[in-house]
Amino acid sequence: MDTFLGFDALMLARIQFAFTVAFHFIFPAFSIGLASYLAVLNGMFLWTKDEAYLRLFKYWVKIFAISFAMGVVSGIVMSYQFGTNWSVFSDRTGPVLGPLMAYEVLTAFFLEAGFLGIMLFGRERVGPTLHMVATLMVAVGTAVSATWILAVNSWMQTPQGYGINEVGQFVPEDWWAIIFNPSFPYRLSHTLAATYLTTALVVGGVGAWHLARGRRENKGVRTMFSMALWMIAVAAPLQIVLGHEHGLNTYEYQPTKVLAMEGHFESHEDGIPLILFGIPDQEAGVMRYEVSIPHIGGPILEKGWNASMPGLDTVPDELEPPVAVVFFSFRVMVGLGFAMLGLGVWGLWARYRGYLYHAPWLHRAAMVMGPSGFVAVIAGWITTEVGRQPYVVYGQMMTAEAISPIGAQAVGASLMAFIVIYFAVFGAGVVYILRLMGKPPEPGERGLRSEPGPIRTAGITPAPQLSEADGPRQPAE
Repeated sequence: MDTFLGFDALMLARIQFAFTVAFHFIFPAFSIGLASYLAVLNGMFLWTKDEAYLRLFKYWVKIFAISFAMGVVSGIVMSYQFGTNWSVFSDRTGPVLGPLMAYEVLTAFFLEAGFLGIMLFGRERVGPTLHMVATLMVAVGTAVSATWILAVNSWMQTPQGYGINEVGQFVPEDWWAIIFNPSFPYRLSHTLAATYLTTALVVGGVGAWHLARGRRENKGVRTMFSMALWMIAVAAPLQIVLGHEHGLNTYEYQPTKVLAMEGHFESHEDGIPLILFGIPDQEAGVMRYEVSIPHIGGPILEKGWNASMPGLDTVPDELEPPVAVVFFSFRVMVGLGFAMLGLGVWGLWARYRGYLYHAPWLHRAAMVMGPSGFVAVIAGWITTEVGRQPYVVYGQMMTAEAISPIGAQAVGASLMAFIVIYFAVFGAGVVYILRLMGKPPEPGERGLRSEPGPIRTAGITPAPQLSEADGPRQPAE
């Protein structure tokens, strides 16, 4: 059997796609929320004329530009794998997924690209109104981009509105049904809320970093920390509610995934326990060292106190996802979600007592929680995608059927190259972003270009700008 380091081509292709998607997901999870934050900062400056908001806009727009660029580059690289490693998947699902991906480019990406330059460089050139419009369009474009991508992923999770032609391809029959498939609204709202919460945690962590270093008199630092804590207090409980509704939808359409998430190897006839922790033993079909609360699982799933539920013992072994991966990634996501809720409540209490900017332990907690949004979105993505296995199109196409006829050595070599290049290139970008975050927003903060000026080239001095009253220009002597 053709293998590379003990892995066959299928497993290597899955690892490669998981690595590149996880790396890519970090940047949109930040840039989508940050684009909206920049729009809010710009709007607040135009409304209040408070220079602190403009200072923060110029501070964060530099970070946005870098993260946006890294997200675009990592996304382009990821897309090539559809042709190299997953050509059978591309061939069979192309008639459905191809147009959706094209719509993302034609609408969202063109919208972002068309207004991004004005947002980054055009404040002094186009005026405040058009610059505000451009900033809003970039924020809208990032959200629209996520909408199309999530429509694609949601169709793979809950496919509908299609037929299968004589050569085995999925062909569209009802585009409305394809786009607005059963899991799409829940997945979209849950993911967008995650991006805004992730951004708020990063902004709050940066603000806490500077407050912990005695920069309490810096109005920009106080403003960013205050705004972030407000957003966390609102978004964290909302995200928990959205996640619960998404879970109910998943149980309706992908019950096996929920059984793996909850660790229910055995069927329950008289009440569904809530398993808090345990060590899944999939081979034996049991949860070892289980810590659970009897009956609570029924009301959580909107069933009765004494409701029954079939377990994974009713699912054929070959159709079970890797339970341990799904079980633990789900708990990481949920645990961090409640930690975010706790941080938001703590911030509200500190604000009420009047020591929001003089709470060292709150600031330490905010710094620790700063990267937690990224961990949570990756854990949620792992729960969703690994929980769908062994299908790539749920219930219709196995992952093993989707891979290209390619050797393990070729996939393994490209995977090693991806790992080295990604950590080198994107690692450098992340380090630079952290350096920018390490400096506080100061009065006179410069954006990517703070004011217009003549284009200069080496050794050439630009001619002075003259009005008609100055008379005609004279040739340079």
